[in-house]
Amino acid sequence: MRVLAAVPVAALVLGLSTATAHAAAVTVAADGSGDYRTLQAAVNAVPAGSTITVARGTYRETVTVPAAKSGLVVRGATGNPADVVVVMNKAAKDTGSTLTSATLTVNAPNTAVRALTVKNDFAETGASSEQAVALAANGDRQVYDNVRVLGNQDTLLSWGPSYTSRHRQYFRDSYVEGDVDFIFGLGTMVFDNCTIHSLSRGSSSNNGYVTAAATDRDNPYGFLFHRSRFTSNAPSGTVYLGRPWSPNGTANQAQVVIRESSLGAHVRTAQPWTDMGSTTWRSARFSEYANTGSGAGVNANRPQLSSSQAATYTPQRYLAGSDGWNPVG
Repeated sequence: MRVLAAVPVAALVLGLSTATAHAAAVTVAADGSGDYRTLQAAVNAVPAGSTITVARGTYRETVTVPAAKSGLVVRGATGNPADVVVVMNKAAKDTGSTLTSATLTVNAPNTAVRALTVKNDFAETGASSEQAVALAANGDRQVYDNVRVLGNQDTLLSWGPSYTSRHRQYFRDSYVEGDVDFIFGLGTMVFDNCTIHSLSRGSSSNNGYVTAAATDRDNPYGFLFHRSRFTSNAPSGTVYLGRPWSPNGTANQAQVVIRESSLGAHVRTAQPWTDMGSTTWRSARFSEYANTGSGAGVNANRPQLSSSQAATYTPQRYLAGSDGWNPVG
């Protein structure tokens, strides 16, 4: 373990808060060549503001970063996210809830995760309670840079301590994969230059839903997809862009904007948004702006932003909050 006297460079670059004194720099290696063999052991050991470098390998474990470990930087050693994989196979039916099924749970604010893969490889059988989260991003001011988040149903969750939480997470140059509601939750998430990949479920008519936002109705900013790519191996016209989620009957109002992005042929062009239970998609705040590709289009079922409206729905606006946070640069 090496003690750092200065603020980690990554914290400055990513717009994170200053690290605590005596932050550590440690390595994790499954073969025992590092300071720790597991990522959880490293998280448990280091103080807030530390940097954890994870060596090439597959780490089959569940990991939780507690709220008290603010300012951690967790990064893959090689820079290639495919080289460093944190994976587990828990589902809601195993753990008792969707949230606790996560492979990686990050409760701490000011966290940066870079160049690694987080995966839930639970094997779906078509039974109930098969929600299987890969990443639960539960803290404010979190940055995920060049990561892969892999799963099926409920891959990536943005959550918080209450249904009105406004935690912010920024995903840059990353890849997210799943099938049903695989980007979901109540926080504010920005996806900048990301690939959003819908897996085929083998259906000729319905291969899932990309988003299930549960944005608080007083929060103007939910999910933003900016200059990203929506891809799939599913048949044409079989994937919805999203549906509005009202967890436990809360009076939330989903907010999702997809702008200047490429939409593949898998997207339903006639009506890409749909209802969830009794919550109708028209009661949500779903919008598009200047999208391209075979799945793009403009019609009465595809609300579009005007140019002046689009100026208020930028990554910077979503993430600024009341403290002016700007990890975008």
